[in-house]
Amino acid sequence: MIAIGKLTPADRAAWEALFRAYLDFYGRDEPQETYDTAWRAFQEDTRVHALGARLDGELVGITHYFAHPNTSGPDVCYLQDLFTDPRARRKGVGEALITAVVGWAEERGCSRVYWSTHETNATARALYDRVADYRGFIRYQIELPR
Repeated sequence: MIAIGKLTPADRAAWEALFRAYLDFYGRDEPQETYDTAWRAFQEDTRVHALGARLDGELVGITHYFAHPNTSGPDVCYLQDLFTDPRARRKGVGEALITAVVGWAEERGCSRVYWSTHETNATARALYDRVADYRGFIRYQIELPR
């Protein structure tokens, strides 16, 4: 059975390993400060939020999300990061995490939950195509200096 819940201080090392694997998947190499800052924010649980998925007590999946204003209606929820340990894939972990975020967003009156993934992420897209609507949007971004 999959258990979804907030991350506790005891989850720090396992969370960081999963988050590093997520960023590695997208070819990103972040300094330790990135992980430290994110962890502090998730523990504060005010602006950005995190959940973990456990199988047999082991943290095997994470998601990071937040609500933000929407100019054309109620607030919306952005599911920014979702990662499942490869050993736990196809066991319902990703779907359970998405379902938990959707429940959180519904409780707060958000009008939708949305996210993006890379077009080559076939494993994730198989899940996403089952649980959500692809609306055809293409994302652009401009990196700013830090």
